Amino acid sequence: MGSACSRKRGQLVHEDELYSVRFSKSGSFKWLLHTLSRSSSDVLRKAQRPGPGHCPSLVELCVARVREDISRYSDFSMLPRDLSQQIFNELVEWSYLTEESLEAFRDCALQDICLEEYPGVKDAWMEVVASQGQSLLSVDISCSDVTDSGLDVLKDCSNMQSLACNYCDQISEHGLKTLSGLSNLTSLSLKKCAAVTAEGAKAFADLVNLVNLDLERCPKIHGGLVHLKGLRKLETLNMRYCNCITDSDMKYLSDLTNLRELQLSCCKISDIGVSYLKGLSKLAHLNLEGCAVTAACLEAISGLASLILLNLNRCGIYDEGCENLEGLVKLKVLNLGFNHITDACLVHLKELVSLECLNLDSCKIGDEGLLHLKGLLQLRSLELSDTEVGSNGLRHLSGLRNLQSMNLSFTLVTDIGLKKVAGLNSLKSLNLDNRQITDNGLAALAGLTGLTHLDLFGARITDSGTNCLRYFKELQSLELCGGLITDAGVKNIKDLKALTLLNLSQNGNLTDRTLELISVTF
Repeated sequence: MGSACSRKRGQLVHEDELYSVRFSKSGSFKWLLHTLSRSSSDVLRKAQRPGPGHCPSLVELCVARVREDISRYSDFSMLPRDLSQQIFNELVEWSYLTEESLEAFRDCALQDICLEEYPGVKDAWMEVVASQGQSLLSVDISCSDVTDSGLDVLKDCSNMQSLACNYCDQISEHGLKTLSGLSNLTSLSLKKCAAVTAEGAKAFADLVNLVNLDLERCPKIHGGLVHLKGLRKLETLNMRYCNCITDSDMKYLSDLTNLRELQLSCCKISDIGVSYLKGLSKLAHLNLEGCAVTAACLEAISGLASLILLNLNRCGIYDEGCENLEGLVKLKVLNLGFNHITDACLVHLKELVSLECLNLDSCKIGDEGLLHLKGLLQLRSLELSDTEVGSNGLRHLSGLRNLQSMNLSFTLVTDIGLKKVAGLNSLKSLNLDNRQITDNGLAALAGLTGLTHLDLFGARITDSGTNCLRYFKELQSLELCGGLITDAGVKNIKDLKALTLLNLSQNGNLTDRTLELISVTF
């Protein structure tokens, strides 16, 4: 399936991995942030920006002027807190805040200090942050150069409810001890923190009011989960990509009976580790993507009566054991992508009538399996990419009137098959990256006037076929990369006024004339 004009389907790249600063705070990145300052005219325009017909308030105008003349002010402590908070937020948003101007906010009783990924944040800044004292409720210093010393000054801000220190690689186990005194914390985020070890995690034991805990990518957390046992208020726990977590760690989660969301992607846990979760009756979201589990884990999962989201993407799931899916009647989202399941597994899905999103990407299913999906009338999203589904099987989907998104890329579907889904008028997003789709198939979809996203990346659409695009007035994104489009075909694209993304790559016959035509659209 596919050709040189189709996308390569190699290893997937996770969304957050595209943003490299979260993994390496390089000097070049900091330089880039510093050089992206806005001009004074841009700043003033944004101060008055909130849309056509909007008259800026007096406060908005004052804040804009202060922001422009920030070097003239040395102390905002006499201002009402809400006004100084607004000035602070604006300076951060526009990258105008410096170590010098930060001094003006000392003892201002600010409640929220969000400096996530802000350049230059270090220990010296933390003295001003801590000066907000008992008023301080929320702090985010993610991707900063704050060390143990800087974190330590927060110990007197005992009313703090939320703290984020993601990717702060200067913080050690010793620094985490400061956290134990912040007993009012309800939310704590320490992504990719090497200080979260069996020893460093002791600081969590006293945070008895924690509701949300994010420990994603913490590489040394093995043995530290024992200190979570007493966190009975914990509702969300994120440990994605903590590939040191094993089955022995999982037993300490069995007492977290208020847990509603658990993220365990790519942890080194097996069916045994999952068995420790069976008493978590309130668990609604469970993510086991990339874990070394099999369908046998579904026996324990089937007892999670509140489960509405289950992600088993890229696990070792075969058909045997999938009968336990039948008990998950509240499921709304099920991801079985990149597993070894066949049509025999899909028979166990027909009772999941609450299902809204189903991912079967790269599974070994075909036309016969789709018969078991015809009763899932609440489905809004269906992923069938890289399966053996063909045109004949699509007839079973014709009754899914709530379907808004469907991916048929790299399947066996042809133009004839598209006629069988042409009545799905709720479709907003349709992926047909498939060399077997031609102009005739696109014409069959003319009735889907509500489409906002149409992917015909590898489809063999010609200039003649682009005439059909006039029916899709709501299109926001369009991909036509089959190599058969010329300037003449682009004329039929230029009137799609809602379009914000257009991909015409690999069409080697396009000329400068195309840019002239689409410049009217964008």
